[in-house]
This record gives sequence, C-alpha cells and structure tokens, in this order.
Amino acid sequence: MTKSIENRGLFIVFEGVEGSGKSTQCRLLTRQLEKNGISFLHLREPGDTNTGEKIREWLKTGNDLDGHTELFLLSASRRALVKNKIVPALNRGQVVVLDRYIYSTLAYQGFGRGISIKQIEYINMMATDGLSPDIIFLLDIDPKASFQRKEETSLDRWELEDIDFHKKIRNGYLEISRETQNLWTVINADKPKKSISEEVWEIVLGRLP
Repeated sequence: MTKSIENRGLFIVFEGVEGSGKSTQCRLLTRQLEKNGISFLHLREPGDTNTGEKIREWLKTGNDLDGHTELFLLSASRRALVKNKIVPALNRGQVVVLDRYIYSTLAYQGFGRGISIKQIEYINMMATDGLSPDIIFLLDIDPKASFQRKEETSLDRWELEDIDFHKKIRNGYLEISRETQNLWTVINADKPKKSISEEVWEIVLGRLP
C-alpha cells in the first residue's frame, strides 16, 4: 500500500466514455492552475512514460487483443505512470491532473468486456499500491450523443465497438460512482464546455490549500 504523504499534492482524475470531453476539461483545468500560479502535472492513461506510450499504440491498433490482454497491458502502463510520474509529483506537492485511471479499467474491461470486477480490483491495487485520487470527475453523456463529436477517420479499436458496448461502459461508470460518492462528482457532459469548466474549477479551488 502507498503510504500517506503529508502535505502531498492534490490528485484529480477525469473519467467518462469516448467523446465525453475529458481531455478538453483536463486542459481547461490546467490553464486555470497555471493562471493562478499553481504547480501541476497533466498526464493521460495509457501513456506519458516510455513504456506507456508503446503500450498505448499497441492497445489502439492491435487486432489480436482480448479483454484480459487489454487489462494486463493497461496495468503495466499504469504501474509505470504511478511509480515514475504520479507519486513523485504528489510528493513534490504538485497537483496531478490525470485523464483516466483505474476506473476506466473497471468500466471498460469489467462492465464492457465482462471480466470479474474483483479480479480487476486486485490487479488495480497491485499496479497502483492502492493510490486513490482526491477528486474524480465523471463527465456523463449518452454514448450516442458523444460519438457525434468524434471524427470517423480517427476512431481507434475501442471507439469502433458497437453502441451497446459503450452503453455498458456508461452504466458501469454510474454504478462505480454510486459506490464511492464522496470521491465522485458526476457532471452532465451535454452542458457547454465553459459551464463544466467553471463547475470543475469551483470544486478544485475548494480543495486547494
């Protein structure tokens, strides 16, 4: 287990289905942090380490990966990111803004692919040493609406799954968020970007030292 870090930085995670606006809201939040002179590190999963970037490419383009292979590759990428980037940044007192975390694996490989939630939780624990975020934003939107925002020419192998798969993921996220409501803020991602950004900033501002 990761030891409690006194005066550690704030750990913020954005989750949601494809096209929900996670990446946009991560960028808007980091702009606010920069504007206010707050040190931060903006990361994404999978990726942002040498290992993670290679795994990201495999996951997005591989045509011989089943759900368990996805799970193990994602966990390897996550381990590298937590150990080499996230924990050191939190130890320095930085705010870490992360686009996807362990909850994506629960939603996609658990609810989407049908892998045992208990198995995934065990592997997630091993990959992260139990490191939990302080705030989780779930940008909730109907997948039918979110996919209207995506360009067909840029779809990866997950985005090419049928709409029922993505509905399972959305329902999975909502179920997960209800189990640990103290960590989650569920936001209607149909709202204007500025409105969502303002809501996010108000919550983050209230948690900053």
